[in-house]
Amino acid sequence: MNYGEIKHFDIANGNGVRVSLFVSGCLNHCKGCFQPETWNFDYGKPFTKEAEQEILTALCPSYIQGLTVLGGDPFEIANQETVCSLLSLVRKQFPDKDIWVYTGYILDQDLLEGGKCHTPWTDEMLSYIDVLIDGPFVEELKDLSLQFRGSSNQRLIDVPQSLAAQDIVLFDPSFFKQ
Repeated sequence: MNYGEIKHFDIANGNGVRVSLFVSGCLNHCKGCFQPETWNFDYGKPFTKEAEQEILTALCPSYIQGLTVLGGDPFEIANQETVCSLLSLVRKQFPDKDIWVYTGYILDQDLLEGGKCHTPWTDEMLSYIDVLIDGPFVEELKDLSLQFRGSSNQRLIDVPQSLAAQDIVLFDPSFFKQ
């Protein structure tokens, strides 16, 4: 797997200050994508043990809330094994930090058993994720007022609750829940 960038201080792609990994490779090719260069699976640099360690080190400070993985698409079949391994390490080393993942695929259509992107790693990947932002970016549904997503068709999914309920449970990103 290749990656385009590791951001050590990201406040745009999830609650709090986060470390973000932008993986390479996406077959969705959404019109209006904010990073079309990441569609190419060869874009950027190979994801090495050094890059993995850079992420783990960047997650150490107490003010870092968690990790976000986006791209490209972490759920592309070619990316899942490497992303799964990273998420496993993060979950083991930082059990109190949250993990957010963005995908252009739809959880209940593409990622669950029988879906076109379901692999031997998909279920394990999902088990590590706290919030999944799913669905392709749709330029005609672009809405700058939405938190943590670009178009109104995209969902913020509470993955642990959704897996337990065997139904989609949306995540509420409000900082001031009542």
